[in-house]
Amino acid sequence: MFLSIENYITMSVYQRNMSLTGEPPKALNTTEKIASAIGMVGLFILILAFFNVNLPWKGAWLTAALVLISGGIIAFARAQYAHKQAGIKNDGVWFKDLSSRGFWGWVLAIFLTSFYIVLYFFPATLGQGTDGAANTGLIGLFDPLSYLLKGQAASQWFVYGTLYTVAILSFGIKFILKYRHNSYEVIRTGSVMFFQTTFAFLIPEIMAGLNSTKDLPYYDLKNVWPLNYYLFEQWNVNALLVNGSLGMTMLLFGVASILVITPILTYKFGKRWYCSWVCGCGGLAETAGDSFRQLSDKSTSAWKIERWLVHSVLVFAVISTVGIVHSYLPKNNIYKIWEDGTVVKQYETFFTQSNFLILVGVGLTVIFALIWIFRRNELKQDARYGAIGFLFTILAFIGIHFMAGTENLFFFNHGAVKSAYGFLIGAVFSGVIGTGFYPILGNRAWCRFGCPMAAILGLQQRLFSKFRITTNGGQCISCGNCSTYCEMGIDVRSYAQKGENIVRASCVGCGICSAVCPRGVLKLENGPLEGRINSEAVLLGQEPDLMELLSNNKK
Repeated sequence: MFLSIENYITMSVYQRNMSLTGEPPKALNTTEKIASAIGMVGLFILILAFFNVNLPWKGAWLTAALVLISGGIIAFARAQYAHKQAGIKNDGVWFKDLSSRGFWGWVLAIFLTSFYIVLYFFPATLGQGTDGAANTGLIGLFDPLSYLLKGQAASQWFVYGTLYTVAILSFGIKFILKYRHNSYEVIRTGSVMFFQTTFAFLIPEIMAGLNSTKDLPYYDLKNVWPLNYYLFEQWNVNALLVNGSLGMTMLLFGVASILVITPILTYKFGKRWYCSWVCGCGGLAETAGDSFRQLSDKSTSAWKIERWLVHSVLVFAVISTVGIVHSYLPKNNIYKIWEDGTVVKQYETFFTQSNFLILVGVGLTVIFALIWIFRRNELKQDARYGAIGFLFTILAFIGIHFMAGTENLFFFNHGAVKSAYGFLIGAVFSGVIGTGFYPILGNRAWCRFGCPMAAILGLQQRLFSKFRITTNGGQCISCGNCSTYCEMGIDVRSYAQKGENIVRASCVGCGICSAVCPRGVLKLENGPLEGRINSEAVLLGQEPDLMELLSNNKK
């Protein structure tokens, strides 16, 4: 039976587009316009506070602002994704001005960068009170929430933490709506939302209020050194030690996170357990930065810059931390805590300046020796030379220090090194550039090029983790979705075409490459270490002996 022209036209109108590239960008519909207006009203309240407009009942205004912003984001996301078919499409990201480095992308980048600069370096502009003065402006608007959680006035960092958490929660719901057909993405996003809300925001703020009389320092339980670069600074160590068993437990937990928890979890699951499931920086990148993941540079030159830069930052962090710890350790075995010129506590300790430097030198040498003996072939040639250079540079500085008897380790003023690291890495790189440049450099610029924690986890993942992304080269159609959506700049397609396992130090295991693959070529797996990197690649067009491959896998 033939269809009439009217029926054919009707079916064509309601037929859904099955194209891999999705539909071309459309103008906002009514629901999306209303949602945008709701979010803008909430943002306008914050702008009024920024310009010091006196808003009575600050608690009500703050609640309204945060609810409107969150509600607008969620309503907009629901209008965009709730009625779409299962599967993830490109959705014309390279045709949208905001997500293709267009005019509005640059406007957003300038706005975010400006906000970070003001937040980090000019808090008085936001209304931060000084010398006991009350907060005003934007920071004053957050006072009711701060008093509710910890009984203290808000600070620039409380404002930042609140907005950071709201962003991850709101855009996390958007992310879940978009990837709701992929259980891995839903669970992973729920994880970063949970850890940011509880471990990074609520628990530290409430603990600060409960322990305000003992001056317990703010402690983000999910931050691990060197991402938590102030963990071993003297003021932080003293504040933890003064607080008795609770403070000592927190300090030991920080050390255990570095030496025990992180290596074990990375061995079993790869760096994804932290970078994509726990980390706040990664959480913001995956949720608020999801629209910009395709902007990551996939060129070979960017990859080379990434490898040298991120490991140089790691060496910078090691030198800074070793110098700071050495500067306040005692020359004998008595560690004293001073307050107002008097000793309030003292401990007998093994960690004298000399013993500490010996431990550092021996530890770095043992780690390097083990890698060189058992995993040398899994490092590129330039990585081998770089590792040798970095190791001997640090050891030479330590040796010269012992021979010359200088007070300053590495010939630098430790306070200046710490300040430089905090300014360049902790503020400018991770905040101003890392987040402010989402619409220009992609959502993981900080994670790729600057995060020392990512560098450590990446080395562990490359050398001895069970994690890899397996590929089925015979099924790859070279559509390029995987490479386009890789936020870490990995050319995933080149691995998939060869059927080669993907084991890269930079891979954060977000799983988007697998999620956007229309053929199910990519799979995130944990398996044995044998053949993990130097596996036999199955090229397109080859006819391998399947029985031989099966028998080899059983061995």
